[in-house]
Amino acid sequence: MKTRVITAVVALVFFLPILVIGGLPLSILVTVMAGVGVYELFHMHQLDIKSFEGVLALIGTFILVFPLPNYVNFLPETCGQFLLFFWVVMFLLGAGVISKNTYSIDEAAFPVIVSLYVGVGFSALITARYASLQVLFLALFIVWATDIGAYLVGGKYGRHKLWPEISPNKTIEGALGGVASAFVVTLVFVFLFKAEDYFNHKALTVLLLSLLFSAAAQFGDLVESSIKRHFDVKNSGKILPGHGGILDRFDSLLFVLPLMQLFGLF
Repeated sequence: MKTRVITAVVALVFFLPILVIGGLPLSILVTVMAGVGVYELFHMHQLDIKSFEGVLALIGTFILVFPLPNYVNFLPETCGQFLLFFWVVMFLLGAGVISKNTYSIDEAAFPVIVSLYVGVGFSALITARYASLQVLFLALFIVWATDIGAYLVGGKYGRHKLWPEISPNKTIEGALGGVASAFVVTLVFVFLFKAEDYFNHKALTVLLLSLLFSAAAQFGDLVESSIKRHFDVKNSGKILPGHGGILDRFDSLLFVLPLMQLFGLF
């Protein structure tokens, strides 16, 4: 616990100023974190990140995460990054032709899924910050409140297992406690900030959506647990002492932020 607390404090001291500054420093930091997330998934799968598919997965993730239209004039703002990513996928599929079918479409699927899983979520983090600090902090506090609420309520009142095959310690009571905590945090947010100005919705809509976002946060955590269980590893990585890897800390946000974007909160 001591190691976890020290790591969290150091990370916040480093991360928060860049979060407030935003712009290029945040874009670079988030892109690097996304690259680490790609490495963690390849490492779990015991694949070399320096391999053909590893390099293309990194390139594809960079294309999805880094706000290229802000710096590259010829790219259309609406779909330019996804068109570039499309050609990364085409290169992966073309490897089957070049290798005379010794490289299959099944092998090409893994780096594509990795790039989308990591890239879209971290891209939404940058987009949320461009919208406003309030939007990004709402997402962060929903995730944190969900984790804390689920831990506290589950530890005291948890009796019924939520999904024992994937995460034996999680309970239905804890999950409901997490949702309730996220609702309370969102209630504070819409009280402090005018919902229509910052979140593009009325306060009641944001409150109701917070229930969905909290559920998505917990599902994102379960997805990461499922991946780790499939590859028989405890943590996605070791970059954050006491916490594991980047994906161990950002798995919930990778689900919550794209969902918030889908529902027009930013």
